[in-house]
Amino acid sequence: MTQTCWAIRHVAFEDLGTLAAPLQAAGYAIRYLEAGIDDPAQLDGADDRDLLVVLGGPIGAYETDSYPWLHAEIAAIGRWLRAGRPTLGICLGSQLMAAALGARVYPGHEKEIGWYPLTATAAGAAAGIAALTTPHTTMLHWHGDTFDLPEGATLLASSAAYPHQVYSWGERALAFQCHPEFDAQRQEQWMIGHAGELAGQGIDLAGLRALGVEHGAQLKRQTQVWLAQWLAQLTPGQRA
Repeated sequence: MTQTCWAIRHVAFEDLGTLAAPLQAAGYAIRYLEAGIDDPAQLDGADDRDLLVVLGGPIGAYETDSYPWLHAEIAAIGRWLRAGRPTLGICLGSQLMAAALGARVYPGHEKEIGWYPLTATAAGAAAGIAALTTPHTTMLHWHGDTFDLPEGATLLASSAAYPHQVYSWGERALAFQCHPEFDAQRQEQWMIGHAGELAGQGIDLAGLRALGVEHGAQLKRQTQVWLAQWLAQLTPGQRA
């Protein structure tokens, strides 16, 4: 029986990226929900074996006054999580998961944009994310916000700038504040889409581009290793 990967997308170019092909190979049909347009309540009718991926975007999880539809999205994510369904959050997605679980999300002390290693905690190494940590690869970071760990969450990895980078919640929920899905072959879309932010931060585009070329292929390989391990670790009965 085909399972569905529901992906909440906030901007067009921040999609499933390098996750898409291995998810399809694992038997998932991909269905995007466009944030602010599609009703997230339709997730309530999903199969318990379906996967939800909450993707990134340039807004804050706390900006509900500016983006009122965030209320419904956060509520839907919370219902999905508390139903024990498999969940993956990326960047903004990790922050929305934290908000849905009652944790505080807020502006961080600095923008973290670039390629920096992840360091796994002991729990992270045991949880199978070691493939995405040093020395196996380096990671793309692109955020300015951060969050407190939700109650009951386990910290799995940190960066030098932000301790809360990867966490799990329960047996089926995993959140990355960084970007394991990044596809270096499409990095120009990111540079165009985030041109204002990059200019405002004085980011060296040539340097960022070169690092994407240098690290992108290895990150893609390691992301596939991690994803296969994570899907295999889902609670017995989840996979058909």
